[in-house]
Amino acid sequence: MSMDSPVNSQEQSQSPVGARVRNFLIAIVAIALTVLLALGLRADTTGASLAKLDQHSTPLEVALTNGKPSFMEFYADWCTVCQKMASDITELEKQYSDKVNFVMLNVDNTKWLPEMLRYRVDGIPHFVFLSKDGESIAQAIGDQPRTIMASNIEALVTGSPLPYAQATGQVSKFSARVAPVSSQDDPRSHGSQVVN
Repeated sequence: MSMDSPVNSQEQSQSPVGARVRNFLIAIVAIALTVLLALGLRADTTGASLAKLDQHSTPLEVALTNGKPSFMEFYADWCTVCQKMASDITELEKQYSDKVNFVMLNVDNTKWLPEMLRYRVDGIPHFVFLSKDGESIAQAIGDQPRTIMASNIEALVTGSPLPYAQATGQVSKFSARVAPVSSQDDPRSHGSQVVN
């Protein structure tokens, strides 16, 4: 028993120091992992964001006159579905930007109100596929799988009928701040009263 006694007393005397060193190392590792995670998330969100898509967007006036077909997205920064799809749209833009205009229109900007009314935007993301002449070919609303969007854009490039025209997925509800002049002019009003 006397042999166990010095070992136990040595372990007990080193135990508080060992625990402090171990806790210090755990804290350092936790801080390092937190920093790496934060940088990783920041790098991921900066790679595909609505702001970057908007920044690289072809201006609508150019898209309607440059002889290329256009893929137009009505979006908002607060739209979770729009945010979710940003990486897919970024990849499609990288793949097709030389053949198709990518146009981003923020529904929170009243400048785009005429376009919102023209294309009947009441949920976002709202996608409009325009021919080389600027004519609307088809629309898709809400969360769309990248393969479906790619198929539609490929058909747009080749001038073929879009295989997934009029597709609807999960949307973020949106209503324009300006109503039609008369509620009976809007077939979606269903007799509801318009409040300004």
